[in-house]
This record gives sequence, C-alpha cells and structure tokens, in this order.
Amino acid sequence: MIRKYREADIEQILDIWLSASIEAHSFVGSEFWRSKVSEMRDIYIPASETFVFEADGQIGGFYCLYGNTLAAVFVLPSLQGNGIGSALIEDAKSRRVCLQLSVYRQNASSINFYKKHGFIALSEQIDEQTGHPEFIMEHYC
Repeated sequence: MIRKYREADIEQILDIWLSASIEAHSFVGSEFWRSKVSEMRDIYIPASETFVFEADGQIGGFYCLYGNTLAAVFVLPSLQGNGIGSALIEDAKSRRVCLQLSVYRQNASSINFYKKHGFIALSEQIDEQTGHPEFIMEHYC
C-alpha cells in the first residue's frame, strides 16, 4: 500500500535512504551519506511531499516530491527487484503531469530504471555537493 508519510515513519525512511544511498552510490564515500542524515530528517523530508510503500507494518520504500521534482525514490536494498520501486514511481507519475529528477551518471541501474518508466535524459550537470556528474531526466514536461 502506498500512503502519505507520517512523522512516525521517519526512522524507517532514514534507514532506507541511508542503506540504499550507500549501496547505489559506491562512488561517493559512505561517510558523505551518513553526514546528510540530519539534513534529510530536518530539512528535506519536511519540505517535500513524501509517500511510503508499506506492507505488514513495515516501510519498504518511499519517494519525495518537491514541486515537479522527484527528489527521491528509495527502496530497502533487501526488497529491491520486487516491484516496489515501480509502484512508487507510477504513483509519483499519477500525481504530476510533469516530473524531473537528477541521477548520478555512474548509477546505471537507476538510469535504466527511470528510462524503463518513460524518463528521458535532458542534460548533464555536476552535483555541487559531491562533484560527480549527474543527468537531469524528465517525464512528459
């Protein structure tokens, strides 16, 4: 079931975000991601519309919308490949006519995932926080 985020979800969301970020972005040191947990808790999650995928009382993944930006889509690494990410992204697409996102160029599996769901690469830029190149992708903008 996909539902709106509740404050009680925050620790599960942060755990998913941290473990999935470290696994998907091995080219960025894990210490970087650990240093961003408080910003996720205090700034990014509260500023976004966040939705969670919940099954049997456990959160398996989540996504965040900030305007027309799909700011985050993360699935617990042990549950990846079971359709949770696809369900989350389809739900996000149903809430916006136009979606944009950024994804690290080195994250080939996520790029392929987004392409599978109808996103196209528009441009490339350097992420200011990590210095790594990323693609800007969009869906029906």
